[in-house]
Order: sequence, then C-alpha cells, then structure tokens
Amino acid sequence: MNQSSSSAIENDPSGATWLHVHHFLPYSYANGPGARAVFWLQGCSLGCPGCFNPGMHPFNGGELISVEQALQRILTVQEPIEGITISGGEPLQQRQALLAFLKEVRERTDLSVLLFSGFTWDEIQRFPQAAELAAYVDVLISGRYIESQHLAHGLLGSTNKCLHFLTDRYALQDLQSVPEAEIIVTETGEILMSGIDPLKW
Repeated sequence: MNQSSSSAIENDPSGATWLHVHHFLPYSYANGPGARAVFWLQGCSLGCPGCFNPGMHPFNGGELISVEQALQRILTVQEPIEGITISGGEPLQQRQALLAFLKEVRERTDLSVLLFSGFTWDEIQRFPQAAELAAYVDVLISGRYIESQHLAHGLLGSTNKCLHFLTDRYALQDLQSVPEAEIIVTETGEILMSGIDPLKW
C-alpha cells in the first residue's frame, strides 16, 4: 500500500478513524520516562539504513484498529502508567488518525505523550497539522536514524536526532535515566525485547 492509499483508509463512511498498529505493549520502562504503554505504528517510507524496525516499514502490515479501540487499550491497562509512547514505523505518516487518537488521550486522560519521528523538525513544521501536534505531545524526538552516528542512549538512536520538550512535564535528565533495553515475558510466554538499543538473540 502506498502512502496515499494508507491515508485514504484512515477514515471510513461509518465515521471511525483507523490506525495501522504493528504492536501494542501495555507496560514498559524502556520507551520513555516512568511506566508507559507503547504503540508501534505500521508503515514507513523513509528507509533509514540500519533501522531497528524494518518489519514495520510496509504500509499493508500490522493490525487495523479504530482510534476508540486504541484508546480503550490505554484505559484498560491494569497497572498504573504515567504516559504513552508512539513509535514505529513512522507515526507521522498516519497523521490524521494519530492526531485524532492523541486528542482523545489529552481530553480523557492525564497521561503524558512521547512521540518518535524520523522526520526532521523543519519537515514537521511544514505539515499543516504541526501546531495541533505540538498541543498533544510532551516530548518529540525527531530526525532520521543515521547508522554511522549510532548512539542508543537517552532515547536517541543516533547523535543527529533532536529532542523537543513541548511542555514542561519532562526535562533532559528524565530521558537520560531511561534504560536502553528491557526484556519482557508476557503472560502467554512471549519474550519481547524493547528499548532504544534492544538486545538481539
């Protein structure tokens, strides 16, 4: 699916708005400050060499869920969380649905929002939705991953990436204290490895 057809599927005649989700993790300590739920969105055309998540590049993969379903996954997390993290894939290639989701999160919870994007800050500012995005996000991490500048610390995959603190909810030290990786064993026995520098078998 190309980008234009992906955008077209974000809304349907019933009024539902849809997100392509690769994976949802209800509880994580390695994807932002404190305990957080994490959505990895499906689809990315930026093609950064050495990307951590190549399986999330195709636009026709993942699970299609409505914004309300995504919100309910957040609201029904059993353990207390302080925020959500949105990664991918490239979340801003699903801007319409993502903004609808983040609007609901802001209006119906007190959770913080951390967003990863491979787009640069200048590119993001040229999106028509830039101001709306800034209203719903506490921390934005922007920029392509550059393999030769690999860092994997403080939530920065490479040294060229930029941190944007859009509210005063977090400061630099909050991100620097986030562990680089975690291993999670789910109730079904699935082993998940996550973080800015996830372990490999």
